[in-house]
Amino acid sequence: MNSRLILFLLAMISQLTAIAQKPEPEVLRFTEFLGYVKKYHPQVRQADLELSKAEMMLMTARGGFDPKLEVDFNKKEFKKTDYYSIFNSSFKLPTWYGIEVKAGFEKNEGVYLNPQSKTPGQGLTTLGITVPLAQGLLINQRMADLRMARLQINLSKAERQLQAVNVLYDASTAYINWKRTYDEVQLYQEYLSFAEKRAEGIKKLIKAGDKAAVDSIEARIVVKNRQLNLTEAELKLTKSRLELSNYLWVENIPLELAEQVRPDQELQNELKLALNFEVLQEKEQSLENHPKIMAMQNKIAMLTVEEKLKRNMLLPKIDVGYHYLSDPSYFSNYGLGDYKFELKFSIPVFLRKERGALKLAKLKIQDTQLDLNLEKLQLKNKITAQKTEIKSIENQIDITNSLVKDYDKMLIYEERLFSLGESSVFLLNSRENSLVSTRLSQISLQNRFLISNVELFRIVANTE
Repeated sequence: MNSRLILFLLAMISQLTAIAQKPEPEVLRFTEFLGYVKKYHPQVRQADLELSKAEMMLMTARGGFDPKLEVDFNKKEFKKTDYYSIFNSSFKLPTWYGIEVKAGFEKNEGVYLNPQSKTPGQGLTTLGITVPLAQGLLINQRMADLRMARLQINLSKAERQLQAVNVLYDASTAYINWKRTYDEVQLYQEYLSFAEKRAEGIKKLIKAGDKAAVDSIEARIVVKNRQLNLTEAELKLTKSRLELSNYLWVENIPLELAEQVRPDQELQNELKLALNFEVLQEKEQSLENHPKIMAMQNKIAMLTVEEKLKRNMLLPKIDVGYHYLSDPSYFSNYGLGDYKFELKFSIPVFLRKERGALKLAKLKIQDTQLDLNLEKLQLKNKITAQKTEIKSIENQIDITNSLVKDYDKMLIYEERLFSLGESSVFLLNSRENSLVSTRLSQISLQNRFLISNVELFRIVANTE
């Protein structure tokens, strides 16, 4: 007897040791998951690339004001005759208001050289300035490109924030749905275990003659239904786990969520911290800093620059240039009266192209302004509607929680009646089915509540 007792105790100790050594399921916390999404997800990194593109566009636009050095040399010699040797070099410095400063050096000689191209033996230096008096003075293509490139930086920042918000919304929704399917699997496993224990108990009662044999059929039906429900729930869990894996990346390597990993059971608190629910629930939401509004405002500003450029095109093109001439001996032989003067004037007769372009630019501004006004109204109404939905779901959750408690009490009461022989398996299963259905509604409402808050986060687009 003592040896059997010792063997029994050893077996129990070995089982307890195995249970203690069994690893606990790993938990993927929502904040940890969202951190991976923000840092490594390809779409978030693509948004960063768009900002880099805008910065390169700004650099390109600034290149329009870079100084330019030009050298042109032509020489022709035939049958020992020096036809011509032409050397022209210049240094151009564009300025903001369309004014261009130019310094140059020429040295031309030859038998057949055009007389107007002749220079002194030491060459000829020039220093001059070209000024547009009408078109191109207050605004020109270089100025417009630079202004629009600066606005494009702000536009890209707003669009980057919008894209990041959309990615975070999709990732959060995938996590919440994974949590829902996980909870449903746990629920069906729990009630499958209850159904199997009840079926075994009924078998014993039938053998004892306390229950009819038909009750075992009813119990088996419940077990099979629970097994079907669990199989379907496990399929949904697998799909949701794979959907969540789309957002798990490290560097450029996609990850797959392991089966033993489970979601955070304190998801609501995690969401509050990660998405700043308290700010989202404020009564009044300022739309001035909303990225979508800021993006549209920057688009209007860019169209306004384009409209000013088109308006400037209606003016005649009048360019005046003055270039002081001297030899390289630093003004020693020539006075200020040695110069080259130029005047250019041109204007289309009907200006139909220019007037059409200006009208089109104005229409683009009006169209975008109407979109902006509509977007402000839609955002305001969406925020109000979403907050109303959240409050409604909160009320439904309270009612459902109360129903779960009541159905649970009714099931306990029905089990007591069944144990006293005053109830049937059918009524007991009916009570349990009502409780399972209500608990599923409870999980579904909790899922809707969390997604509604994430939807409000997406509408407000506040990532701070």
